[in-house]
Parts: sequence; structure tokens; C-alpha cells
Amino acid sequence: MRAGLGAASLLAVIWFAPAASAQEPKGVAGSDVAETGRKLSNPLSDVWALFTRFDANFADGDVNPGDAKVGGRMLFQPILPVPLHGTGANRWNFIARPTIPVLFSEPVPTGLNRFDHTGGMGDIELPTVIAPPTGNWILGAGPAFLFPTATDDAFGRRQWGVGPALVVGHRSQAVTFGAFGQYYFGIGSRGAREPGVRDASYMNLLYFFALNLPSAWQIAFDPTITCDARATSGNKWNVPVGLSVAKTTLVGKLPVKFQFGVEYSVVSQDTYGDQGKLVLEVTPVIPALIHRSILGGGD
Repeated sequence: MRAGLGAASLLAVIWFAPAASAQEPKGVAGSDVAETGRKLSNPLSDVWALFTRFDANFADGDVNPGDAKVGGRMLFQPILPVPLHGTGANRWNFIARPTIPVLFSEPVPTGLNRFDHTGGMGDIELPTVIAPPTGNWILGAGPAFLFPTATDDAFGRRQWGVGPALVVGHRSQAVTFGAFGQYYFGIGSRGAREPGVRDASYMNLLYFFALNLPSAWQIAFDPTITCDARATSGNKWNVPVGLSVAKTTLVGKLPVKFQFGVEYSVVSQDTYGDQGKLVLEVTPVIPALIHRSILGGGD
């Protein structure tokens, strides 16, 4: 997330984004908007959307004897559910959620109390899952892929990768909760690596919860636990907790979910890692590009 969007600019976006949302047009049922918000809390829903997350992150550790360093990041994640077989409650879906990280003026440690502020793109991750019809249960599994697209060595692993992805959870009219885990094993390389550097081996575990309130409001959280098996002792885990408030509304005729919250890492890397974040998530719904089940099974 480079390209000059610093913490002040990000906070301005956070402050003004909800104000930019339009009132719901007459004739559009508020219950439909609320249902869209509930669906967007489920990573395996049938809603096509453009999830975008902005972080103002505060990092600290042994290499930084002063105040926490502030950086900005963006994750762009299109949500693309493709119907495979069947219709309605009996439909199987194939869901791809490519994750494209962009960094703005990120403080990268180069030594004790020395940092370079740089920006660029991180490695793209592509978790894909097949979700069977399971009623109110949320269940899906499939392969996940890692692409070495980072523009700076500090932002990626310089390796292709592959591993499993698994989603487990439950949903009701009142709450949605669960976990979405991915594990990546590095294979091959993009360019030369330093001697003795092991293949990538790391986990992302998103755990999510949303409590549905009247008028399409929600109390929610969706932090991501990370574990890097290649890191040294004391630097493998980052375990954040958080709390957010979300509102789904209409901008013109387009349903958009806004979610703002804070996160704090109860476990973080000793040398240098994220300590806390201000988070803004903006998720506009887009028309589905594929409506019919690829393998049939309709009535």
C-alpha cells in the first residue's frame, strides 16, 4: 500500500466514507439490504462483491526502541461465487477469493532503529473452495495458490506456492461465525534466494463473527491470525483480536457494506510485527456474471 496514501489520508477516508453513502431509495426494501449484509458476513455466500480493506497499522518490536511505526495497507479481494450444480438451497458453488495486497509507505526495518519507507505490491494469494449445500452450516474446502508478485523482497517470499483452504462456520438470522484457514507451502522460486533460506511455510487463519442488528447494522470482527513456520522463535505468530461496527446501505442502487473497527495483537513478533490496526472495509455488491449452474442440475 504505497503510492502515498499515508495514515492521515486513510483516516480521512474512514471518516468521510459513511457520509458519502446515499439514503436508500424509495421502493427498496430495507430487509433486502439487511439480508445482503448478512450474506456478506459469510465467506461462502452466493453474493458477488468487491471486498476492499484499508489498514492503518502500528508496528513495533526489538528493532524499534522508539514509538510504533505507522504504515498503510490495502487488500483488494473480489468475491466470485460460481454455481456448479443445482439451484437454490441445493446448489453447489465454486468460490474464488483472490487476495491482492498493496502497501503504502510501509516502514521496513533495515537495522536497529533504521527503517526504509517504501511501497509496492505483495504476493497474490488465491484460495478456492467448493461449497456443498449444508443448510445453516458453512462448509467449504479446496486448493489455495501463492503467486510471487511482490515488488519488494520485504513484501513477499519470492516463491510460487500451494496448499489447502478450509472454511467452517454457522449462520442464522441472528449471528454468523466461523473460521477460514489457508496454509501455503513454497514450491520453486522466482529469481535467486539467499543460501540456506528454507521454502515458505505459513498459515493465514481468518476468524469471523457478525451479530445482526436492526436497520442493517452489525457488530462484528474478522481478524486474521498468521503463523510463519520459517521464522525464528518468538517471531512466528501474530494473533490479533478486534471489534467493528458495520452498516450495509445503498449508494445509488448499489448495495455497499461499510465496516470500521480496531484490532490489537495479543501475540506479536518479538523482533518487529503489527501491534494494532485501524481498519476500514468497503464491500460493494456487483451483478453476478454467471447465473446458471455449469454442471446443470436445475429444475
